[in-house]
Amino acid sequence: MGKEIEKKFLITSEDWRELARGKQYRQGYLNKEKGRTVRVRTINDKGFLTIKGAAKGETRLEFEYEIPLEDARELLRELCHKPLIEKTRYKIPFAGFTWEVDEFAGENEGLIFAEIELNYEGEKFSTPHWIGKEVTGDPKYYNANLVTSPYRDW
Repeated sequence: MGKEIEKKFLITSEDWRELARGKQYRQGYLNKEKGRTVRVRTINDKGFLTIKGAAKGETRLEFEYEIPLEDARELLRELCHKPLIEKTRYKIPFAGFTWEVDEFAGENEGLIFAEIELNYEGEKFSTPHWIGKEVTGDPKYYNANLVTSPYRDW
């Protein structure tokens, strides 16, 4: 069984940029029902299908499967809710963890936040100096909600 324990934070400076190179992500949602999402994503030249359950505390079920790139592209084009989420993800190692910084484009241009995945709820971690306010439980920062409520409309 797959589980995800993730925390999300705003960014306070541009200092993270010198630490990583990014990959291009395009993603869309086949289902955005409360408590469950089905996402299609391309990362550079690979396709993925992801199913996520409702959060219980800091944990939620997550299952991700690689699918053929052309299938992912067709699902994004034909079946996913619009607009698609476009972003560059940067992975930055820090104090034994990997921080993922998402810089959005398209309808969500200007939005940048960082996420850290933990091994268990309550796990202790250090934050880089460019990490700001935690927004883990704020639904407006959920990628699935950025489709219907993009950053440019905030």
